[in-house]
Amino acid sequence: MEYAQGSIGRVFVVRLLDGERLPETLEAFAREQGIREAVVLYLGGARDGSRLVVGPDAARPDAIVPLIHTLAGIQEVLGVGTLFPNEAGEPVLHLHAAAGREGGATVGCTRAGVEVWLVGEVIILELLGTGGVRQPESPSGFQLLRLTR
Repeated sequence: MEYAQGSIGRVFVVRLLDGERLPETLEAFAREQGIREAVVLYLGGARDGSRLVVGPDAARPDAIVPLIHTLAGIQEVLGVGTLFPNEAGEPVLHLHAAAGREGGATVGCTRAGVEVWLVGEVIILELLGTGGVRQPESPSGFQLLRLTR
């Protein structure tokens, strides 16, 4: 286990507009506002055709191949995630979301692209002093959170 203690900095309330896309829109906002580390909460909708990463392909034991699920129809969405810079200092959002419609639900990572449908409410709690950085880790190649302090 690694851990770091920090504090809460600024708090942002963001209204995403219809058609804006996760994670790109929030990463751009973080760059503009100088947010390095944060907790991100999302409440809203997802357009038909939005995509979630729903796990690795179990049929490929030789490599980690992401399974991409395409949402059918407009979906209700709840998400929680973290934002930390990569080694180049660029913000990287890691947001997992549950999306549902008519009693069916899917849970996955928004990195494949979720487009906002009408409502996209976001709360960003800036974290200060944790020293978190996303670094590539072998053998997965994923950019995993490392605490450097």
